[in-house]
Amino acid sequence: MFGWLKSDPTKKLRKQYDAKLEQAMLAQRRGDIKTYSMLTSEAEKLWAQLEQQQQQ
Repeated sequence: MFGWLKSDPTKKLRKQYDAKLEQAMLAQRRGDIKTYSMLTSEAEKLWAQLEQQQQQ
């Protein structure tokens, strides 16, 4: 009945994923390749979690 009040966990993960990719892009523009690769790796982990939740 009140299902519309619950927050969507996939929406939260998608927002975190997008933020990590943006941070990675900014790091790459600054020339900080080490931080870029670290943030990209974290974003890939978030994407895997997102795909796992969507399959359930």
